[in-house]
Amino acid sequence: MLTWVRITKYAHSCVRLEHDSGGTLVIDPGVWSEPEALAGADAVLVTHEHDDHVDLLRLKGLGAPVYAPMSARIPGLDFTGVVAGEEFTAAGFRVTAQGGRHARIYGDLPDCANLGYLVEDHLYHPGDSLHPPDRPVETLLVPLQGSWMKTDEAIDFVRAVDPARAYGIHDGQVNERGLGSLNGWLANECGGRYRWLAPGSSA
Repeated sequence: MLTWVRITKYAHSCVRLEHDSGGTLVIDPGVWSEPEALAGADAVLVTHEHDDHVDLLRLKGLGAPVYAPMSARIPGLDFTGVVAGEEFTAAGFRVTAQGGRHARIYGDLPDCANLGYLVEDHLYHPGDSLHPPDRPVETLLVPLQGSWMKTDEAIDFVRAVDPARAYGIHDGQVNERGLGSLNGWLANECGGRYRWLAPGSSA
């Protein structure tokens, strides 16, 4: 297993992982995330096709491999298609794809493919889903808000996965007052494992 150097949170659902061998892996750099999240990236993982998780223009000019669900509709972007259960290496990290579909939004609205990514059997990014990983993880990235979820589902997700630590993501549509409430609920209900990282901060 690689030695972790840094996990850096960027706006909304974007995180940057760096390890001691020099590899840099970025997950879900969307249109709301900061451009510096992709600086020097060796590979990118995209959980699904929505633009808050994939910034097409920035990724087209990046020059690094991009991995996304096999059936994702991302016109104009060359990417390596991935399916649930597949294991591959990106930026020197061992990655296993999990899940398969975006969480239900409302009624008959069309959904899309969504993969969670388990990195080095250590960190799990679920994208727009609360599909639990198929094995224990130390670090869970937990969505805080979306048109497809409720706060109690985020709390139950942390409790079900039971990680050593959990960090909030998918928070780009929440104002400061709402974010304080969400973070307070998760901190109180998740046994001290939960922490929110402000964009640009690291753990």
